[in-house]
Amino acid sequence: MLTSAFSHLHWVKKLGQFGILFVILGLGLASPATSAERVNLKLGFFEQSVSIEELKKYAKTGELSSNLQPYRFVFNAEVQKALQKKLHIDSFLAQQFLKDLLYLPDGKKLIKELSFILSDSSDEQIIKSLFLTIHKSDNISFLTFLEAYPEEKITIDLSAIAKIAAQINLSYLQNKLLSPRLTHDLKIASSQSLPQNFSPASEGVEKVYKDSRMFFDQERNRRIVTDIYYSFNPRGPLVVMSHGFAADRRFLSYLADHLASHGLTVVSVEHPGSNINALIDVSSQAKISQILPASEFINRPKDISFILNELEKMNRETVYYKGIFNTQKVSIIGHSFGGYTALALAGGVLNPKELRKFCQNSNPLERSPADWLQCAAAELPYGNIYLKDRRIVQAIAFNPIIGHLFAQDLSTVNIPTMILTSTEDGITPIVPHQLQPFQRIKGKKYLVVAAGATHMSVTDISYLNSAMGQSTLVREIMDKKADPVREMARGLSLAFIQQMSEQADIYKPYLSATYVQSLSSKEINLRLTDQLPDSIVTWLKVLHKDYPKSASISTYSEHSLLNQLHNNWIHFKSFVEPTEAYTGHLEPIFTDLLKHYRQKTNQFG
Repeated sequence: MLTSAFSHLHWVKKLGQFGILFVILGLGLASPATSAERVNLKLGFFEQSVSIEELKKYAKTGELSSNLQPYRFVFNAEVQKALQKKLHIDSFLAQQFLKDLLYLPDGKKLIKELSFILSDSSDEQIIKSLFLTIHKSDNISFLTFLEAYPEEKITIDLSAIAKIAAQINLSYLQNKLLSPRLTHDLKIASSQSLPQNFSPASEGVEKVYKDSRMFFDQERNRRIVTDIYYSFNPRGPLVVMSHGFAADRRFLSYLADHLASHGLTVVSVEHPGSNINALIDVSSQAKISQILPASEFINRPKDISFILNELEKMNRETVYYKGIFNTQKVSIIGHSFGGYTALALAGGVLNPKELRKFCQNSNPLERSPADWLQCAAAELPYGNIYLKDRRIVQAIAFNPIIGHLFAQDLSTVNIPTMILTSTEDGITPIVPHQLQPFQRIKGKKYLVVAAGATHMSVTDISYLNSAMGQSTLVREIMDKKADPVREMARGLSLAFIQQMSEQADIYKPYLSATYVQSLSSKEINLRLTDQLPDSIVTWLKVLHKDYPKSASISTYSEHSLLNQLHNNWIHFKSFVEPTEAYTGHLEPIFTDLLKHYRQKTNQFG
């Protein structure tokens, strides 16, 4: 077991920027006020006093003062970047969030965890520092937090930072562990030739028209806005789109336009209870603890079913839209929370009881943002909830939030399903939210692996608004580097959907590992498979929290490998025993999005 302080610091160095940022920036939900002048760095029995000015100089130049030299193995490039990192948030919103948080049990856990790091500080001093920092500026950093501390000297326990960084980083480590294995084991020798005169990622020949329409569900008192992309030569299935949490119906507009140019009618639905406007409304009312109502996990699939009912009426009753909505053969595309929506409509059974067990028993430090999001559904008082719509004949889920929402059982999904997983996804870690759920789908299925891509890489939103979706806590790749992911989304989605049309044979060659791999770039490797390789299945068994030490294995070689990997994983996890901690509500993830989106007007309000 790694117990010494120096071993802890070795792990800090190995864990990298992601965990360090989460911990250090977690300390600084705030901004400056000049009180503290010196920092006492504590490492086991060793202590060293340094000035805040020395830390500032190091952050700016990378030069270590004589006082910092003994800790040079701690102050590496990642730590320097972390000290330079600033959060740009709305001061009023942050203060309301903090006030709300301190009344919750998780707020007490947060203060307790900070007290381990700030070992000589009282709860009152920590709380005062947080509020002082937030009150003074919209630019938050670790250094401005230190300057706001209401004493001349502050003590920081570096061992405690190392331990918390490791706990927060567990899902990130799993992603890093599996990424090269997925890339290597799913790589194929390019033997299949593709037609040279056609590319499904290229724009189609149909002229695309776009209308926005608002529908009102009287039964649920819910106003639902849609964007309809269509041509006057419609064919194939109807496509409906469901956006993620705190996004809107424009999120995948480039993909909707592309599909419509090939003759598919696309209806992009905006979910009023979990779109960007709903998040703004919640923040303006300072009800941060209600950032996502549990009812949204039911209302979202019902939004889609309601819209399909309305489109059926339009097919019959209107002249202009008559016959363009093939509501008896529907393909759904969802991203993130929209991925959950798609899978619920495809047959996944929502299980609040099992979800509650996970949320009550899981270590808060190990939760990803998607885990915090899914736990909002734990408040649902129902038994199993069935939301399947039989008109849905195909489902595409980009970076879906799945986790324990379906009690880790998607065996009830028996329609053709495609899931995209991105190995650098800091919102929905690949093991619990994509790989393990994919294993349990019983119908025809495909897994797309985007090694090097992030949660938001599938969208072109950075071209529409460079600030929207950019998290200050989670790195996102949405610029030109993500072009291969979007090209894959255009070509592969079209090929997949067209398998339900008369043009299935034309598009079949592109529903292949050869085509997807051919779209890879230097930065992003793309792979496609209909089943996980044995090496990945073995790792999933090891990484699964409920995997028993005495699990029965079919072959001796796999048995030996599993035992070895499992023992190593348990050994590592013993280093990061669960502690009471709070990694944050989802609100900080979307603060930049809120700030830059607040002024944006919606056609329907």
